Amino acid sequence: MSRKNDTGKAGEAAACSYLQACGYRILQTNWRFHRYELDIVATDGRELVVVEVKTRATDYLVSPEKSVGPSKIQRIAAATDAYVQKYNVTFPVRFDVISLTQNGSACTVFEHIKDAFFAPVNR
Repeated sequence: MSRKNDTGKAGEAAACSYLQACGYRILQTNWRFHRYELDIVATDGRELVVVEVKTRATDYLVSPEKSVGPSKIQRIAAATDAYVQKYNVTFPVRFDVISLTQNGSACTVFEHIKDAFFAPVNR
């Protein structure tokens, strides 16, 4: 496995631990719909929370959360729509971003942004 994949896996594991410590219930990790993927699907009370995890080994010029652009948001929204339909989810959906920085072998939460974005509306 590449170093980039190792960094991503460590970040997702740290994000899951963080969310569970905050009272979230993790439903799925790395849920796939065709070529799209949802990093973490969880619940926070009566909300479905889709979490995009961005992990960096060191500080970059662009912060991890800023790398979630319009095309990534569209892919996340499409996969979330498929998830909601497949599991007949009837409660509200929220999109969060957790950005982490890896220091050696440990990941620390850099920022948890709730309601980081809204699903685009197709017209």
